[in-house]
Amino acid sequence: MKNSIKKLRKEKNYRQEDLANALGVTRQTINAIENNKYDPTLLLAFKLANILGTTVDKLFEPDLT
Repeated sequence: MKNSIKKLRKEKNYRQEDLANALGVTRQTINAIENNKYDPTLLLAFKLANILGTTVDKLFEPDLT
């Protein structure tokens, strides 16, 4: 699933570690999500969207191919 987490995170001047701490996950988890190597749970997706000031449907774009 494609996402805009890295772009939005940088716009808010958050480091991966900052975002990870706010969500209660590891920096490696944030890195994996940003690089499309891990799809977050629905709850984590909603938390990410909330922290980044957007909605889940704007944060994630399903790869339907």
